[in-house]
Amino acid sequence: MSNGTELARRDQGQVASSREQTRPDTAITPAVDIYETADELVLLADLPGVSKDELNINLDNNVLTIEGLVNAETKDGESVLLNEYGTGRYWRQFTLNEIVDQTKVEAKISNGELRLTLPKSEAAKPRRIEIKAG
Repeated sequence: MSNGTELARRDQGQVASSREQTRPDTAITPAVDIYETADELVLLADLPGVSKDELNINLDNNVLTIEGLVNAETKDGESVLLNEYGTGRYWRQFTLNEIVDQTKVEAKISNGELRLTLPKSEAAKPRRIEIKAG
């Protein structure tokens, strides 16, 4: 890229987190897409099998943490024959900067897709400057 910024795609799978954890296990890194508009950032994360009750989203010291838990479903002694998504703990963190108004972040989960809306602060929004004559 010409501006010196490089983005690298990380393979999906299980990774150990870079921060200290109280749990000794690894976590599944969910696939994420991030879009930007003039007014907000939108983060879409794939969390198949994670329910609202098993999802935790925290924002502390500019660090956004997404954590969800999914267990293999069994019904009345039936065993799972095929399960195409991972079971276990989903975990992902992002560092936010002053561009995001952290008091107005909204989250919605539907059909295994988490949608986080991160509104931009007023100072970060583009604006047109009026030109006055003479």
